[in-house]
Amino acid sequence: MYKRINSLMAVLGLMQALAANATAPDENQASHELGREIYNYRCYFCHGYSGDAKTLASTYLQPPPRDFTRTRPDTLPRDQMLSTVAAGKPGTAMHGFSRLLNADEIAAVVDFVRAEFITHRRVNSRYHVPENGWPNHQRYSPAFAFATGEIPLDREWAQLTPEQARGKRLFLTACITCHDRARVREEGVIWSKQSVSYPRNNYSHTEIDAISSASVYALHDIPPAVKNLSAEAANGKKLWQQNCAFCHAADGTGENWIGSFLEPKPRNLTKAEFMRDMTDELLLERIREGIRNTSMPAWKNVLSNQQMRQIVSYIDAAFHPLKRD
Repeated sequence: MYKRINSLMAVLGLMQALAANATAPDENQASHELGREIYNYRCYFCHGYSGDAKTLASTYLQPPPRDFTRTRPDTLPRDQMLSTVAAGKPGTAMHGFSRLLNADEIAAVVDFVRAEFITHRRVNSRYHVPENGWPNHQRYSPAFAFATGEIPLDREWAQLTPEQARGKRLFLTACITCHDRARVREEGVIWSKQSVSYPRNNYSHTEIDAISSASVYALHDIPPAVKNLSAEAANGKKLWQQNCAFCHAADGTGENWIGSFLEPKPRNLTKAEFMRDMTDELLLERIREGIRNTSMPAWKNVLSNQQMRQIVSYIDAAFHPLKRD
């Protein structure tokens, strides 16, 4: 409690100091450059080097960071900015900097933002400059249109000129590490549960995986061939592939690529030592409620009781028979 009071008093004290300086903004060039230095170190990641909030971080934040280039001075008073930088803004990703910056530094960065972005709409410092280790950055110019979003990254290759195609290849091989939120016309799915490649963990030139000749994991992404599945089990097979195979593998062993990273490992539903005492009701309960301290989530809010029973029926038919009372 005392720590909280002391913290609040410190913020209040800082606010009083800011208020004392509010009527006399420091227009000194040294203060302006101090504000630039602070902004470029602490603020650009969300608000962008030019104050337009066109950053990777901004695409993940709700509400997004303020775009100062679309802000008029009369709609964002200096006092309000001083307060926000010092104490933060509730309900946003903007936290207070009162523990990192003193009153003069906060005033300097606020005045810099107001002059540089809100009033004059300047572009501020360029990041790719010799001082930052980027001599002759212009040699990457064919890729600039993709970095700035002028050309969407998913524009078909056939629609690009030879120079644009060269720029796209350059962007994909050299620039995308930092500019990985390039503009696209279609975002697509955020996460796909289907493996597109297999790592060569434990690959051996003498013990070749006959299925893929590359990976020990590919074999486990092939579902077992089961004849004469009941209608319930057939539906369960589809649900298994859509929801369970990502961790437990298509063949129920949990020995696929993703399964190799999980601790504890996903249960191998083909092993007799685990399955011999497993009843359909016990298995249904574990699917429904999940298993604490593992990666096995509860599916009761995702799948219906009927769908979970269909999965149990498929496990019984495809991987290991369940115990009957």
